[in-house]
Amino acid sequence: MRSLLLRVRSVVGLAVLLGGLAAAGCKSPYVSATVRNETGGPVTLVEVDYPSASFGRESLAPGAAYPYRFKILGSGATKVSWTDAQRKDHTAAGPELSEGQHGQLTITLTPTGAQWAQQLVP
Repeated sequence: MRSLLLRVRSVVGLAVLLGGLAAAGCKSPYVSATVRNETGGPVTLVEVDYPSASFGRESLAPGAAYPYRFKILGSGATKVSWTDAQRKDHTAAGPELSEGQHGQLTITLTPTGAQWAQQLVP
């Protein structure tokens, strides 16, 4: 009886340990995106489109950054659109994204367009 109890405790302890390790090692594939306004003036109606969804802000002050985290579902192109301080609309195409990718994506709005920097892994 005592050896059975020790085996049960050992099995339960091993299950708890493996469950904890599995939970600690699993990470969901999210993209940490940041939109930076380096246009020299305020921008409005900022929208970032990515496969199957989009996010945005009504306005972004000069020099400000807007962080956003998302999960890619599907595959496809990205783009950003915004209106500058002179009320001129801008659109800039970005990289292709694939489901399961994760990492960092930075979109810097400039007076002449948008610059995309990505550090994404499959």
